[in-house]
Amino acid sequence: MSGARILAIDDEPQIRRALRRTLESQAYEVRTVASGQDGLSALTWRPDVVLLDLMLPDVDGLDLAHSIRAQSSVPIIVLSARGEDEQKVRALDEGCDDYITKPFSTDELLARIRVALRHAAGQSTAPVVEIDELRIDFERRQLTHSGREIHLTPTEYDVLKFLVQHAGKLVTHRMLLQEVWGPDHIEETQYLHVFMSQLRRKLEPQPARPRYILTEPGVGYRFRTPR
Repeated sequence: MSGARILAIDDEPQIRRALRRTLESQAYEVRTVASGQDGLSALTWRPDVVLLDLMLPDVDGLDLAHSIRAQSSVPIIVLSARGEDEQKVRALDEGCDDYITKPFSTDELLARIRVALRHAAGQSTAPVVEIDELRIDFERRQLTHSGREIHLTPTEYDVLKFLVQHAGKLVTHRMLLQEVWGPDHIEETQYLHVFMSQLRRKLEPQPARPRYILTEPGVGYRFRTPR
């Protein structure tokens, strides 16, 4: 989405300069700020994506994410040197859409931004999604691979649909359990691991080397985004 507005909130001048240079080279409009308060004020600019560092001088990054989400549905991508699983889960539970650990590659950042923009534009809800030989028809609740129909249980379909609707985004165990099984089951991560193994055996040509449902160790899953 050429010309999209990207707001970067980071207190490191060299990071802000690098982000501006990289993003402007892709024809994005860029605004950079060094504090949480300035970041909140910049929401009036109506950015299409927010890049958020968690280590800010005036406010905790997670508190800022909570404040942004209370005001706007803009996609939030965390850029942080803090790569602990617990930190990632907390950020996603606060409403952030993705989490990239510093240092990161330019290609990875640009790919995550493209995914965020597609979601914001509503492309993730397309009635038919195709990735390589895999085809998912949401209107017919039908899944095929190389033309062969794959039969899923209702629960397996609900899990797959939620992952595909958030393709490219990191979905935590807690988010998936709450969405499909309900709030009484959000701690049953071991059960989820077993369930995902069963789903992969049906979905993946090589379940031990998944192409579609990718694991983020200790955090959750990410469905491969269509190209």
